[in-house]
This record gives sequence, C-alpha cells and structure tokens, in this order.
Amino acid sequence: MTLALITHTDCLGHVGTPGHVEQSDRLRVVLDALSEKNFPDLVRLDAPLAQREDVLRVHTTEYADLILHGAPDEGWRQLDADTYLGPGSAEAALRGAGASIAAVDGVMAGQYSRAFCAVRPPGHHARPAKAMGFCFFNGIAIAAKRAMQVHGLSRVAIVDFDVHHGNGTQEMLFDEPGMFYASLHQAPLYPGTGTVDETGKRGRIINMPLPAGTGSRVWRGAYREIIHPELELFAPEFIFISAGFDGHGDDPLAQFELTSADFFWITAMLVRLAEKTANGRVVSVLEGGYDLAALGRCSAAHVRALDGQEF
Repeated sequence: MTLALITHTDCLGHVGTPGHVEQSDRLRVVLDALSEKNFPDLVRLDAPLAQREDVLRVHTTEYADLILHGAPDEGWRQLDADTYLGPGSAEAALRGAGASIAAVDGVMAGQYSRAFCAVRPPGHHARPAKAMGFCFFNGIAIAAKRAMQVHGLSRVAIVDFDVHHGNGTQEMLFDEPGMFYASLHQAPLYPGTGTVDETGKRGRIINMPLPAGTGSRVWRGAYREIIHPELELFAPEFIFISAGFDGHGDDPLAQFELTSADFFWITAMLVRLAEKTANGRVVSVLEGGYDLAALGRCSAAHVRALDGQEF
C-alpha cells in the first residue's frame, strides 16, 4: 500500500487580509507535521493546475471566470463576509482542485492506493456560483464528479467531518445519481445548513448536526451508529474525505471537544470500509482547522490512519 501526499507551494500564495484565520501558516504546519523525517515513505507530488473543464463540472462559467480573472493586482476583492480574492488566490484554488483531480487519477491508475491533498484555501463551502466561508473551488466535489464522469464509477461517497457543514458540496450533489454525502458538524453554527431533513432528492445525504460541547463519545457514536451502517449499505467504489480538523477542542471557530485520536479513529474506519468495498481507494482533502498546533497534530494522525499505521 502506498500513500501519496499532494501539495504545491502556490497554495501558500493566497494571502488573506491581516489577521484572517485562513492563513498560509495553516499549510506550513501541516507540511511540517508530514515532513519526510516523520513520514519517510510518502509519495510526494506537486499538484497540477486544475483544467477549466474540471472546474466547470461543478461551477458555472461566470463564477469560474470571476475567480480566474477577477482578482486585483494588489490588495483584495471581497466576495463574501469573510472570503477575499487576492493576486495569488486563483493559482492557489486551481492547485487545490488540481491536487484532488490528480489524486483520483493516480489512485485509479494504481500509482498509489490512497492520497492526502494538503492544500488551501479549503473548498467545501464553495457553491456552484458563489464563494463562501474562505472557499473558492470545491475540490472534493470536482474530484468526485471526475471519478464518475471520467473513470466510470457508479457509487462514490464523500464523508465530511469538518465542524462546519459542507453546504456547497451538498448542493452540488443534491440530485446526483450514484453519490452519497454524509456530514458530522456542529449546529447551530456557520453556514446554518445541514439539518437532518436535508436528505437529497435520492435520499443519499445524511446530516448529523451536533451541539456545542460534543466530545468523543457522542461524535464517534453518531458516526458509528448512524452514518457508517448507511455507508456500508451503499458500498462505495471510492471514498472521499473532506478532512476538516476544526472540531478539535482547541479550535477558535467552534465548540466541539475532539482530539487527534478521534480523527485517527474515523479515518481508520473509512479506510477499513474502503478496503472492503472500494479496493482501498480513498482520497482526502484538507478543509478547515484553525488552531495551528492542533492542525499539525490532527493532520499527522489522519495521515497515519490513511497509511495503515497505528495511532
């Protein structure tokens, strides 16, 4: 079994406004935690730029043009309350989406068994025609669509354990044949979506909103008792993970009380299921996580589980 780490220095070039929590140091601490010294056996790859046709699998033409051509030469263009487009944002977003695309293609070609895309900005809030919540291009949805439309898979699953609901991903997959989406998230919390009655037109969306203060026992139980059995019945041929680590107890943007051991646990559960139904195929994409020390620890735990190691 081989695990690929896909990233690119262009993802550091998206520079937010001063004091913004979605900062370049997020990626730096992740890559430091996943250094060659700590993980000598990872296949390390540079993310390509996503192609326009892949972006258009989930985003509108007008929106893609806004992101690709709408940045100012200096400073920022505000797209929503907390999302700013700067001179390096388009390249960072294209590398992020490109990482997930390359991960799918590499796994399907047998070049490696699984992949972790260490990229920023995140993507799961990005809607078809709107930037939201620090997100520009929805890399996980782009990758899932590619797995089906290019590689011919018929059952693809996305599990999103970011503490914020992945409203953009859900919207893109709401009526998509062969897609399964599940989210564990805090509620009430931004973006205010992800209620239990949002099940999609095909009944393949499972939302588990949990209250502030949720810790390991309740969070693991919600996944193990509700989401995992439905995922097993779906029998995905490929599992994607929106890997947000902002449910950690130290994160400043939410109030879950999780630890790095919880993220290892859920990742290991997904890997075991992938080995049963999907020939081991898993691609994970970094989403949130805003306490730098916790983000580094959680990323390392997640990658150990993806790699089949012990915690």
